[in-house]
Amino acid sequence: MYGLPRITVEVPVTAIGPGPAAYEELGGYVIGLRRQQGLHLTLLHIGILADLAQEINEWTRGFTSAEAATRRTVAWLKGLPILDGFSGSATRLIVLGGGNVCGLEVDAPQRVRDFQVVLVQALHGLLEDLLVDNVDDFILSSRALGFRYPRWVPHVAVGRPKSRTGYWEIQPLTIEFGESRIRNAQYLPVVDAG
Repeated sequence: MYGLPRITVEVPVTAIGPGPAAYEELGGYVIGLRRQQGLHLTLLHIGILADLAQEINEWTRGFTSAEAATRRTVAWLKGLPILDGFSGSATRLIVLGGGNVCGLEVDAPQRVRDFQVVLVQALHGLLEDLLVDNVDDFILSSRALGFRYPRWVPHVAVGRPKSRTGYWEIQPLTIEFGESRIRNAQYLPVVDAG
């Protein structure tokens, strides 16, 4: 393993378009089209748990230890509700991540957008419980959480763009998603209930 895994709340892609060829056509827009198996839509990025816990410890000037932040965050993650699978669609590819990522912009049902808002609100609650003051400032400055944009853009990253700016209209694609899960949950530390 090359480093600690990033933790996210995501929904896996189970199908794109009528068949594999529809997805493979996107290779004309990106460098290194990702394999369809493993594609996902991130609902909430937590990042490397140890880094987040250390940031919380530093932000609270030691009032919340990294160990306590880790323990409470793991329990919080395991207690999150699960979003049922859903269908979405995409009609364009967009550039994200400062030009490093090309993604299918997903038109997701309102219940998915509402669920993502609930996750962010729950994150606020967790951070307040961990004695983080100015939670919004913390979230925006946290390198672990990686919030770069004030507005969530549902997307499925598919590769690196050939051009670092703009977007491309594509033939409409239906995308099927499974139920939400914690990516890399198997790497979360085992913590006691107390």
